[in-house]
Amino acid sequence: MSHQLIQIISAGGLLAIFLTMAAESAGIPISSEIVVPLGGALAAQGKLSFVGVVVAASAGNLLGSLIAYLLVRRYGEALILGPGRRVGLTAGHLRLANRFFERWGLSAVFAGRLLPVIRTYISFPAGLSRITVVPFTLATIFGAIPWNLALAYAGFTLGQNYERVASVLGPFTIPIAILVLLAIVVYGRRIGEAEAG
Repeated sequence: MSHQLIQIISAGGLLAIFLTMAAESAGIPISSEIVVPLGGALAAQGKLSFVGVVVAASAGNLLGSLIAYLLVRRYGEALILGPGRRVGLTAGHLRLANRFFERWGLSAVFAGRLLPVIRTYISFPAGLSRITVVPFTLATIFGAIPWNLALAYAGFTLGQNYERVASVLGPFTIPIAILVLLAIVVYGRRIGEAEAG
């Protein structure tokens, strides 16, 4: 899969970044940790625009997230656990995203965009919830942009060694997730205290 992604992005440029990130956010397990750093590396070589890479990846994330959100909002879990199995979706993925979403609500959409695995599936429980499309869209955009900016910058800085981003991020996935969750908890408590006071 990694080799195929490299070929697709190298040949297709910004359009390929947009389409692969849309597919990832629609629930197809494609690694943004390979696609976006590669885009950053190509930008370092002058083959792509750095801003274009971030915009294409973030716009793709938004499109794919909206597709997943709207389809699940319309057809429910039957879509995920029926046809969704053909693209790798499982009940386990849905349970993970559901637990995360039930605990954190709309904040989960924002934070979920910053977390590996969860970012791919967070739109599904959002579609099953009562969250409306405008807050969902804003949370998705504000979560996708920093993630893609960081990955593109890492690829831009590493150049030909952009693939190290995925291998370096691996051991830090859980600590990153914990830090993001702690930040949400602190933020949630402050909001609660402000409302109580």
